[in-house]
Amino acid sequence: MSEKPAGESRDRMESAVGCLLAVLGAAVTGAFALPRAAYSIEGGFEAHARDWGVILVELPLILFAGLTVPPLAWAAATRWLRPWAAVLVCAAVVALGLWGLSAAWHPRQAPDPGPGPGL
Repeated sequence: MSEKPAGESRDRMESAVGCLLAVLGAAVTGAFALPRAAYSIEGGFEAHARDWGVILVELPLILFAGLTVPPLAWAAATRWLRPWAAVLVCAAVVALGLWGLSAAWHPRQAPDPGPGPGL
């Protein structure tokens, strides 16, 4: 009967948390970025404002960052910190990333027709 060493089970737990953080990071960035890019995806009236740069470049890069940054922050933080502190570091990294994204990324939004002359 072989028993698993405590270090191996700890490594598996840390790996499982890293995978969970990857899934959560992709879900959070998707929930944050997709509503902001909805007009660029739909394109408005007769799709005249569809922005393929947002669809093919910016959204995949944002989702890729959401998929990779949290587990990388977790891996870096668990080397020097306890697991509960590493989770706080990951949450801070994701919050700062979303704040930076909202500050720098401005996809096209629906135009405001305003009080025009009417028909």
